[in-house]
Amino acid sequence: MDNSIDVVIAWVDGSDPNWREVKNAHDPYFKGDSRDIRFRDWDNLQYVFRGIEKFMPWVRKVHFVTWGHLPKWLNTGCKKLNIVNHTDYIPKIYLPTFSSHPIEMNFHRIKGLAEQFIYANDDMFFLKEMEPDMFFKEGLPCDSLVETALQFHKGGIDHIIGNNLEIINEHFEKRDCRRNHSRKWFSRCYGKQLFRNLYMYPFKDFTGFMDPHLPISLKKSTYIKVWEMESEKLNSTCLHKIRSVEDVNCWLFRYWQLVSGSFYPRTTNIGRFFSIGRDDIEIERAIKNQTVKMVCLSDDNENMDFEKEKDFIKDCFQTILPEKSSFEKMET
Repeated sequence: MDNSIDVVIAWVDGSDPNWREVKNAHDPYFKGDSRDIRFRDWDNLQYVFRGIEKFMPWVRKVHFVTWGHLPKWLNTGCKKLNIVNHTDYIPKIYLPTFSSHPIEMNFHRIKGLAEQFIYANDDMFFLKEMEPDMFFKEGLPCDSLVETALQFHKGGIDHIIGNNLEIINEHFEKRDCRRNHSRKWFSRCYGKQLFRNLYMYPFKDFTGFMDPHLPISLKKSTYIKVWEMESEKLNSTCLHKIRSVEDVNCWLFRYWQLVSGSFYPRTTNIGRFFSIGRDDIEIERAIKNQTVKMVCLSDDNENMDFEKEKDFIKDCFQTILPEKSSFEKMET
């Protein structure tokens, strides 16, 4: 069996004027304002690549998914790098797209992608040495099945998560899943989070799962299976040029792995989610002291001193990742 593990990173340069022009033509809610916080350039993507090379040297290939633009520092000749344009793998009928859902839900179509892959957003960073069995073990993706109750928040993606759960409940009976995979359901490695599964025990249907907002382990065969079973819903999602409350997202594939028992139980204590500008003390401690293996640094605070925060984040990463990786040009 091929145990190769790839990493997929999806990135969009929101400051690219060509991309903004095309998006403006398809998105009625997009005003083309460069001040939009969604398009601020934190200039820290290189640290994602440095973390992969230093702490995960066993990664076979990094598939860098992009609209067509590239960071100026990227070494396109790196042997471990596969640059993937949207047009290289997303069916033409879905293009152009300005929703992350078609981008993420068609990863299985990337030419040369390993059966086992880790998906990481461009705001997710690797901080400590990790072995392959942090992500895959015995041919299974490592994950934590921790139940929760879906709560709806203004401006969130809760409706989309609800759509995922609707599909899961259509295909799986919670009682059967729990009985067939009880050791994975009630694994001691979940620690205190295990009590959540006990609290949710009386509920007949799946009401939600803890979503860590960290890199996730996925299998290409899971994508193929879900596309076979739910092609109509996935197709309708991918046809939307911008995100819709009627969509599902790539967490559906993760949920499918969980309820089908196609995963290896792992502790929930693998990383942290932080909000830049609100959690700076914890961010500095986590990165400089490498107190966790992975972090997600969310840019969701409009009222911050952006330039100050950008320098702060880069200084933190420079402490542990000062040397350029083979993914970077040496002269920049």
